[in-house]
Amino acid sequence: MLEKISRVRLLVVGDVMLDRYWFGEVNRISPEAPVPVVKVERQEERLGGAANVARNATSLGAVTALLSVVGDDDAGRTLCRLLEEGQIDAGLHVDPELDTIVKLRVIGRQQQLLRIDFETPPSHEILQAKLADYESRVADADVVILSDYGKGGLTHIAEMIRIARAADKPVLVDPKGDEWEKYAGATVITPNRGELKQVVGNWKTEAELAAKADRLRGELGLEALLVTRSEEGMTLFADGETHHQSAQAREVYDVSGAGDTVIATLAVMLAAGAEWGEAIRVANIAAGIVVGKLGTAVVTRDEIAHAL
Repeated sequence: MLEKISRVRLLVVGDVMLDRYWFGEVNRISPEAPVPVVKVERQEERLGGAANVARNATSLGAVTALLSVVGDDDAGRTLCRLLEEGQIDAGLHVDPELDTIVKLRVIGRQQQLLRIDFETPPSHEILQAKLADYESRVADADVVILSDYGKGGLTHIAEMIRIARAADKPVLVDPKGDEWEKYAGATVITPNRGELKQVVGNWKTEAELAAKADRLRGELGLEALLVTRSEEGMTLFADGETHHQSAQAREVYDVSGAGDTVIATLAVMLAAGAEWGEAIRVANIAAGIVVGKLGTAVVTRDEIAHAL
């Protein structure tokens, strides 16, 4: 199954961002305020958001295309360069009025001390152009991932799902917020535990969770619902079947970007022909590997093969 991944063609659409990391030493507290002083010694720039999803899929061996919006700025140009270096076929529409989303993380003593976000929503005109580009790219894809970070890049997501399903392409959605009607018709959505609780409320037992998941699947017309549950692992609810994977027993170093790894791995496994149970087994292994790495990171096919 892993060998088949190299023939998978994946289309990722969503909010891209540049993840900047400033690493340094903390040896004193500021005399101006009770905060640590970080002497920055090293800087890194990585693909974030939907770009990290594409990076994960490429790392697994899939042929990956990415569609998104960036600003006409240094961060946007850096994203283009990183995507090109990562051999990702990027269709980045440039909006001169937009600031490319940047997440700056300050790391001291291997711990995140501060995060600063820079962002503005994209314009309607650019989004409409992206939708036209999307329609032409869907035909070449085996599977579509819509990575919603709530930054405005997926305003037309309901139409995107309709177009992909009309072309008989599976659609995986990483949701955001509590208005999920727009995800109706997708193949599977992959909320974390907190995101699901926002929509269906709390549950006390596994049976209650299953009932809420099945009701939600019916309301949205989903084939499956994958809930990532942190230390409780992950559970997939499909028509007449439930698959659960316990969390991998390892030290958790950084959970940022783990959801990107899960949806990318699930997508390529499904496109390679895996059944639901096998697909989430591998996605769970990938998540267990990536949380042991600092920042937005990826998992390679060799790492998964070794873990299996």
